[in-house]
Amino acid sequence: MIKTSSVDRSSASVDRSSLSKPGVVRSSVTKKIITGVTGLGLFIFVIFHLLGNLLIFKEDPGAFNEYSHTLVSLGWILIGLELGLLVFFLFHIFYGLSVRWTGKQARSVGYYKLESGGKPSRKNLASTTMAITGVIILVFTVLHLRTFKFGPHYTTVVNGVEMRDLHRLVLEVFQNPGYVIWYVIAMVVLGFHLSYGFWSAFQSLGVYHPRLTPVLYAMGYILAIAIAAGYIAIPAWIYFTGGHP
Repeated sequence: MIKTSSVDRSSASVDRSSLSKPGVVRSSVTKKIITGVTGLGLFIFVIFHLLGNLLIFKEDPGAFNEYSHTLVSLGWILIGLELGLLVFFLFHIFYGLSVRWTGKQARSVGYYKLESGGKPSRKNLASTTMAITGVIILVFTVLHLRTFKFGPHYTTVVNGVEMRDLHRLVLEVFQNPGYVIWYVIAMVVLGFHLSYGFWSAFQSLGVYHPRLTPVLYAMGYILAIAIAAGYIAIPAWIYFTGGHP
């Protein structure tokens, strides 16, 4: 028979009691709320960013360039929005990983309450790999910004106004098969992350109803697939057609 020392038992007891303190619980709830709010904010950004990018399909390249030029013309407003987006991104990463770490610590000492709280579990591969897919998305975002936002600055004239020819840069980049493959993989990962993240964000905010929750869960999958497909369609179309209708 394996005996457990009193020191081990008391240590585990202390760990359990510390994890069950009201302050710790409140802190955990706050972290989940922050993760949920920032996640929904980033989800909305991803949708609007996609809608703008879909202008690349227009026959007139000026439409896409005018769109990007309009954003740049916002000046300090755009900078403020970008800084706000950066804060959301960093908070989502920090508190998301913190929630994961807290959950692992709780499980390691035998004090862990299922997130489902007695309700039907939504645990799946997407939920268990959120941290991994999140890191991949972070790497993609950094490379994406370096490639497009801080990439070559071509210029063109649209309706008498000189502006950056971002349309040309996009077409050039997506003629590279290596980048196209990487982009497609990253978008699949993004869709995977969003499929669980959408529903999980509402759960973190305390939204639960026997009828509403399954709808949110299904919406998460539908939106994630639509978003991933929309982003993937851009490099695929450019690579196989050269960006010409």
